[in-house]
Amino acid sequence: MMRLSRCNGTPNIGVYATVNESLSLVAANSAPGFVRDIETVLGVETIFTTVSGTFVIGSLVRMNSNGAVVSGLIETSELEKIREKIPVTVLPDKVNAAGNNILANDKGAIINPELGARGEKRIADALGVEVVRSAIGGYGTVGSACVATNKGCLCNVEASPEDIALIEDVLGVEAKKGSVNHGSRQVGAGILCNSKGAIVGDETTPIEMGKIEDGLVLY
Repeated sequence: MMRLSRCNGTPNIGVYATVNESLSLVAANSAPGFVRDIETVLGVETIFTTVSGTFVIGSLVRMNSNGAVVSGLIETSELEKIREKIPVTVLPDKVNAAGNNILANDKGAIINPELGARGEKRIADALGVEVVRSAIGGYGTVGSACVATNKGCLCNVEASPEDIALIEDVLGVEAKKGSVNHGSRQVGAGILCNSKGAIVGDETTPIEMGKIEDGLVLY
């Protein structure tokens, strides 16, 4: 299932929420319609929160079914709230926008090459998967340039054949190229998805939706 949506007046919905197979962390100021879309299409429980007092949850948190990695800027009260639902590890790195810098599913993770060794180990331990450093399509911010589930991966249109091969090897799924929101290459910023479905920014064209459906195996 796929549905068009928007959050806080923007189609960049992946900036304001993050999701795994059973849980979504959603910006505390999200409208009821956006939350309803997430719960209905993705079949998850939603938790309203902030990170470092901000609403850009999707940029600052990356989850899979094993755990979550969050920005080192997170406040204690926010951390405790998220830990009620999922194990959480804080990313102790100057490159700590975890959602932007980590591409992951339950099988593997690819991270921004600029992340330090300490951060890399924490990510591997938190998500319980093999971690590989690489840019994709020239972007170190692999979590905003791509999106992945346990069924497929959609990466930005600049991804090379070598990038595609790496994704398929590390994440264990087929990867396809595409865009979102009428040409945006930051597909991770415009899509929320798990193996059950996808929410996409409401400026996404029908042609783009077809490629997203194919890349994420939504059939």
